[in-house]
Amino acid sequence: MSILIKDSIIVTQNVSNEIIRGDIYIEDNKIVEIGKINIEADFVIRNRIVIPGLINMHTHLPMTLLRGYGDDLPLEEWLTTRIWPIEAKLKAEHIAIGTKLAFMEMVRSGTTCCNDMYFFEDVIANEAKKFGIRCYAGFSLIDFDTPEMKRECLPSECENFIKKWKNDELVEPVVAPHSTYACSPETLQKAKEIAEKYNCFIHIHCSETRYEVYDVLNKYGKRPLQQIKDNGLLTEKTMLAHCGWITKEEVKEIALANACVIHNPVSNMKLATGGYTPLPELMEANAIITLGTDGAASNNKLDMFETMKFTALIHKHHRWDASIVKAQEVLDMATVNPAGFLELNAGCIEEGKLADIVCIDYKAPNLTPLHNVISHLVYAMDAHNVSDVIINGKLILHERKFLNIDEEKVYEEAEKAKEDLLSE
Repeated sequence: MSILIKDSIIVTQNVSNEIIRGDIYIEDNKIVEIGKINIEADFVIRNRIVIPGLINMHTHLPMTLLRGYGDDLPLEEWLTTRIWPIEAKLKAEHIAIGTKLAFMEMVRSGTTCCNDMYFFEDVIANEAKKFGIRCYAGFSLIDFDTPEMKRECLPSECENFIKKWKNDELVEPVVAPHSTYACSPETLQKAKEIAEKYNCFIHIHCSETRYEVYDVLNKYGKRPLQQIKDNGLLTEKTMLAHCGWITKEEVKEIALANACVIHNPVSNMKLATGGYTPLPELMEANAIITLGTDGAASNNKLDMFETMKFTALIHKHHRWDASIVKAQEVLDMATVNPAGFLELNAGCIEEGKLADIVCIDYKAPNLTPLHNVISHLVYAMDAHNVSDVIINGKLILHERKFLNIDEEKVYEEAEKAKEDLLSE
């Protein structure tokens, strides 16, 4: 497939943060040329804002089926009384439907790559492959039976999952111990062994709530981050989701380890976790900061434009400083930062990079007049402005329509899955 994007505003996100007016030619899965281009192509897109695809670094994809099911509750009550009981009813067919719905929502809002953690991860990986989206698929390790299998089967099945997907073009297997409160030291150490054996990334919840911090402290005599470190999991391959209740010393530990922090502002505010991921301190320590939506049951959207806006706003408000987290820094957290950490040849628009690209129709009331494109991307953008999405050189969404997805069928399946889960 060849694609030509003509006469567009290109937000390169390169080392100089250049914004240029020009054309982009894509062939196979790469950006071949940027400049003034006259060439024939299978698809031609004109007069857009063009940005690197957004990277959602923390998802629980099938939870789209639980959107709105357990609102306005504290995290612990939300999990124990609403989420975990209905998750126990999940089957592979529910997972597939919820995952397709999640991919549709993410692509429509400019996401080309996600970092997931859930059960039935092989089903999720298969759906990612069929859909054509890039997915870092986290196989969950946890100290209780999952809807898919008994807890004692998890480590061996995790290894089988890694072997199956290790060299795939779109799916990257990840080892995902749930958390320090749901994983014993033995489980954490097993996760470390598997990750080291196969050179995999690690994805774990860390210090999301004050309750979690003191629960782990009372149980093990140490805070979650120390528990992660003492069990060998704080490395340059580790992704720490949330980090809303970390200390200044822990900020330094994370930065020193070259681990990655995933900030989930919308979910954390909705669940009233009380703590904010300390972005100013993390930035001062040169830590790697990325963004995630969390699951649709706790957000209740998978929209990274919304997440970028909230990221900027809550820290300005919380610190009484309107300049403390700037729009360019937030855009970096959704593009070049995660791409660099994941060793993904994307995150910016340059010749030779993977063609993971989002095109935005800026002839819209909310984007007019165009004083500052970076400002608009963070503070004014909405999912409805996205017109075209290219992943790995393939046009997934064109002129706001999916090329290979029967949308109505997915909506019908999702409603049936909801009724199925509620009726049992």
